[in-house]
Amino acid sequence: MAEIYPGIHWIKLPIALEDSDLEHINVYLIKGSKGYLLVDSGWNTDESFSTFHNYLLKNGIAFQEIKQILVTHVHPDHYGAAGHIKELSEAKILMHQIEKDLIKPRYIDMNELLALTDKQLSDNGASEDEVETLRDATLGLENYIIATQPDTTLHDGETINIGTFNFRIIWTPGHSSGHICLYEPEKKILFSGDHILPKITPNVGLHPHSIDNPLGRYIESLQQIKKLDIELTLPGHDEPFKNPKRRINEIIRHHNLRNQEILTALESDGKSAYKIAQMITWSNNNGWDDLPPFHQRMAVFETLAHLEMMATEGRVDKYSHQGVYYYKQK
Repeated sequence: MAEIYPGIHWIKLPIALEDSDLEHINVYLIKGSKGYLLVDSGWNTDESFSTFHNYLLKNGIAFQEIKQILVTHVHPDHYGAAGHIKELSEAKILMHQIEKDLIKPRYIDMNELLALTDKQLSDNGASEDEVETLRDATLGLENYIIATQPDTTLHDGETINIGTFNFRIIWTPGHSSGHICLYEPEKKILFSGDHILPKITPNVGLHPHSIDNPLGRYIESLQQIKKLDIELTLPGHDEPFKNPKRRINEIIRHHNLRNQEILTALESDGKSAYKIAQMITWSNNNGWDDLPPFHQRMAVFETLAHLEMMATEGRVDKYSHQGVYYYKQK
């Protein structure tokens, strides 16, 4: 935990999930002339809040000095404690309009989302027992969130001015449909959220709350970021890093290899996304049976995102047989 750049505090907060591959969530405090902007908030857990509070005390920062909380996306580790911090600071919460629209169906009234997830898994080859296990794999995450509506919604191209920083909002859909990054062109700093991470490839899945062709849109937004002049990237996880162009190329290469692995699985005959997901090598060389249910669900949705992109590009065909969607090579 440190002042990673003059006026920018980098704070590592603990992860709430035991089986996570991530060691911590990064939040950032940016100093302005009239107070601080907080980028992301961490989980709403006692351990995470205590870590954050202790950092404020050590550095002589009062909660009331936090004037704005910008949420890059509403996944629990980035949004969970925003409501709690707002209660203590009276700060305004900011996020993209798309993310605002996800709060109620994802964390307050989840019945429709569960039904849509059930159908999507069933439509793509999961059996009834498998559907129930995978559908319910994220139940309980809502307990790590104070579901709070934003005070302001943001849109691509807007600017946030705080102190000597002038941040441009960049809409970067893919990992989440309304994910945003912050770019400071003069200082050449990018807050990348979960759009670009230095060690792992961000999850991009096709699920009931996805925009059309989420992986294709994700790669397009990576190419957009690649054109920027960036000297320091401040990600949502792992360590700050330089040379994001190289990392972007690595991520795109990963997805190209995954596309090829899927096409290889389709060489003999058409298969469902659920079947294909079982044939792919996942993170840390894990096979399907090594993954917990939550990661298996992500694997199916990631596979669907690849298939959707390749269908859009005309590389695979999609067809239905007895109520299940199948894919085959063109």
